[in-house]
Amino acid sequence: MKLVIQRVKSAQVTVSGQLVNKIGAGSLIFVGVAAHDQLTSAVQLAAKVCKLRMFSDPAGKMNLNLFQVGGQILSISQFTLLADLRRGNRPSFQDAGDPEHAQALYHEFNQQLISHGADVKTGIFGADMLISLENDGPVTFEMEA
Repeated sequence: MKLVIQRVKSAQVTVSGQLVNKIGAGSLIFVGVAAHDQLTSAVQLAAKVCKLRMFSDPAGKMNLNLFQVGGQILSISQFTLLADLRRGNRPSFQDAGDPEHAQALYHEFNQQLISHGADVKTGIFGADMLISLENDGPVTFEMEA
């Protein structure tokens, strides 16, 4: 499982011109599920995300987690994070999990975030989505399990 986490002032997701969800300040998380990923990946990453000190304290140091700043999470499934670009000019997605497996682990990841107390909004799994965001920093991290 691979995550790309961005600190945002705001973010929103639309599908077919319709607003699906939006958040204020917090984290925009793109979630890619690999074929070999298991439940433990979702559990570990959700716990780590909730503890990640990526928000600035009054001194400007990254010392606060999502809960300490009252932030929200916008979680977006993105299988392209698993693309293999080593050969040729066309991405290979053979490492990405099949849709049923990926959707189950994506859902479990979000449920784990919620169980830790996070305010989680999501996009629509498998849909072509338009993501709008206002980066804060910018601060972007990759995380894998």
